[in-house]
Amino acid sequence: MNKLPQITLVFWIMKICATTLGETAGDLLSMTLDVGYAMSSLILISVFVLTLLTQLSSKRYHPALYWLVILSTSTAGTTLSDFMDRTLGLGYATGSAILIAILLATFLAWYMSEKSLSVSRITSRKGELFYWFAILFSNTLGTALGDFLADDSGLGFMGGALLVGAAIAVVVLLHYSTRLSSVLLFWVAFVLTRPFGATLGDVLTKSHENGGLDFGTVGASLVLASLLLALVVMATVYPRRAVPALVER
Repeated sequence: MNKLPQITLVFWIMKICATTLGETAGDLLSMTLDVGYAMSSLILISVFVLTLLTQLSSKRYHPALYWLVILSTSTAGTTLSDFMDRTLGLGYATGSAILIAILLATFLAWYMSEKSLSVSRITSRKGELFYWFAILFSNTLGTALGDFLADDSGLGFMGGALLVGAAIAVVVLLHYSTRLSSVLLFWVAFVLTRPFGATLGDVLTKSHENGGLDFGTVGASLVLASLLLALVVMATVYPRRAVPALVER
């Protein structure tokens, strides 16, 4: 019943690509198409629920379906975070604090229920639900952190991306040089790759005057979607265990 991918370098490349696409696609819907944060959140949460139900009903691992759910959590997380921080006026710092509390509560409930936070093998329906809601809240939190770094911290889009990239490098170093729990490091990296993708998405879409590359939400989304599609095809064609994977400890 296990329907999770192997945690390899390719997994993280696809994760960053999916979260960056989630940022540009979410902005495309809410801002470029002027749908608004509230309506965009409702639409994208509905898409998340639909893709999640399809994933839960499947009997084995399907790369395309798995990454479609990841992408739906990323786009929904983008508009949810913007709705909390901008429409509700909570601000990036307060919104991030609330999302951290929700994510920690999700982990606590998950561990108390399943006695595990495994990211490589989940065999119960309840465990699957906890896993996907942790991913949804992680991506929403990552968006808020990315916006905080890019806007409120004064680092700008490129500075925020470089800072988060350095933090991810530290997590990788800790994984290979210490005995820290690989599951803990996975979730730290999972949260960090979201603001990295968010700030990278802003670098791609924002104008030159605002420190971006001015690709626009449409152009950046098309490029990222093509790259992610190519990686999903590769993951479908090649065996799951073709490269070394994370060993939980």
